[in-house]
Amino acid sequence: MEDGNTREPLVAGSAGGGRGGATGNQNNRNRAFVRCLSNAQDELKSFRSCLQWMCLAQSSAWATCMAWSIFVFFGLLVPIASHILMANSSCDSLHDLSFHSVVHMSLSSFATLSFVSLSRFVRKYGLRRFLFLDKLCDDSVAVKKVYTEQLNRSQKFLSFFVLPCLAAKSAYKIWWYASCSPRIPFLGIVYLGNTVACTMEIISWLYRTTIIFFVCVLFHLVCSLQILRLQDFVQVFQVDSDVASILSEHLRIRRHLRIISHRYRVFILGSLILVTGSQLASLLVTTKNGANVTVYKASELSLCSITLVTALLILLRTATRITHRAQSIACLASKWNVSAALDFSTAWKDSDSPDPQDAATRGDPFPLSIIEEPPYVGNSGNEGVLDNNQLTPVYARSIISFQKRLALVTYFENNIAGITVYGFALDRGSLCTIFGTELSLVLWLLGKTINII
Repeated sequence: MEDGNTREPLVAGSAGGGRGGATGNQNNRNRAFVRCLSNAQDELKSFRSCLQWMCLAQSSAWATCMAWSIFVFFGLLVPIASHILMANSSCDSLHDLSFHSVVHMSLSSFATLSFVSLSRFVRKYGLRRFLFLDKLCDDSVAVKKVYTEQLNRSQKFLSFFVLPCLAAKSAYKIWWYASCSPRIPFLGIVYLGNTVACTMEIISWLYRTTIIFFVCVLFHLVCSLQILRLQDFVQVFQVDSDVASILSEHLRIRRHLRIISHRYRVFILGSLILVTGSQLASLLVTTKNGANVTVYKASELSLCSITLVTALLILLRTATRITHRAQSIACLASKWNVSAALDFSTAWKDSDSPDPQDAATRGDPFPLSIIEEPPYVGNSGNEGVLDNNQLTPVYARSIISFQKRLALVTYFENNIAGITVYGFALDRGSLCTIFGTELSLVLWLLGKTINII
């Protein structure tokens, strides 16, 4: 990520010199990929604070080592130690931790995927470039204003998902340690050991859930920017716009959607696989023979499932929303083409030329005389040209515009933009396919675990 007032190239320059032309081209290419200057009071201040608070800032080698060390400690070691120590605790059946391993494996796996993806985003692209802030100069003032407001509200959006999970986890763990009172090895005082263990588990849960939802919030932000651009783009159909400018703007938006899809495809696919595996494992341990499921034992498992499914729903809803908006462009372009044709028809009907529909009503289905009738020649030759209100000259002047509009509509229909995962568009049809697949897996697993009498 970017430091205070430093300028860091996005790509490394060539180590050695070369020919003058090649060196000049390389310098121009490097100059085109220079990060924007950042300062402590810019629009990314809250994001930098959040990254520093989570110890995810990787602006230097020391910061990178610190970030990975903290992740390994809170994301992997603390859950493993908690599972090993709590499994040997002498508590009653009410405090049994039968589902503890499934909870920690599911949450830690998703947190690992999120941390690796976030580290790659920050290290490779930088926060400003990843959020497309370097491309806002090409957008309208309205898009810049609304996107800046969304950046400022993103922390509230993140807290909306993290804080309820933290409150529920804290309440459960405080109740568990207060009522069970397990003895933690290597700590002689029981209350001190329970307090330290409870605090470490809560911090570990908070750390993992924050990383998961933070990556989802970043995806929601970059997709929201493309939705704002699409909303601003549809205004071109309400004014007299050139076909070339419309095509150029759509290609820009489509390129950014491909970039987002390329960056997030591994994370989206991995999230879908991990959440599916987690829910199937949860269903397996709760429906197997001899499983004693109670509210107290399954509370942590339910909270973990809600957290993971909510994160996945954020990704799928955001991707489906922007894909639906992008697909609606073809419908708007078709209506724009029809409206332009109707405007021409209305203008032609208001002229002095006879209406072909009236001619067809009179029994002449092919009123060729309307087109082939020579212009009236009066006392002056210019009067004949001025009085020429036949359809043929007007249609000849409009056929080029009609062909361009038709070509643009055909392009929109055959080049539908949106979020894709390795070529598969995440639209409403994909959601139905995912839901059907998940339901089939659930029913298959229930058929293997539940004996219907």
